Amino acid sequence: MEEKEIKNLYDSRSIEIMQTVEDAYVRGSNRVQEIKNFARIAGIKRIGIAHCVTFPKEAEAVKQFLSDEFEVFSIDCKCGQITKHQMLGCEGKSIMCNPAGQADYLKDNNTELNISMGLCVGHDMVFNQKSASPVSNLVVKDRTNNNNPIETINNLKS
Repeated sequence: MEEKEIKNLYDSRSIEIMQTVEDAYVRGSNRVQEIKNFARIAGIKRIGIAHCVTFPKEAEAVKQFLSDEFEVFSIDCKCGQITKHQMLGCEGKSIMCNPAGQADYLKDNNTELNISMGLCVGHDMVFNQKSASPVSNLVVKDRTNNNNPIETINNLKS
């Protein structure tokens, strides 16, 4: 691709985000610190956390870490308490994840940046699609490798 073609892939908001990333980079920062630096430099005031119900302690720790500078709203995936039968029409009384409900809750709270923590494959896609604000993935779920998909990748056989 030529320079002009590449530049045409980005709108002004995307360029602004990418410039903020450059401005916020601090060597040696971990991912949570990077998100905080980014939000600070971007002038963000309200951050949302959409997390799996299995990560309440971790989501609370991130919320506390960010709360000294930002207003933080957190919502777990079982919000709305809708069953599989109600949502999908299939058998089952277990409560479904509700990624669109998480996105809606954060939109209602006017978050300017959302963090995804451990949402299931597919549910993360719906959350990202429905989110009114940019999403940064902090934790991805990997049920067999302690939420570390790099371990899976490193063990793939060709």
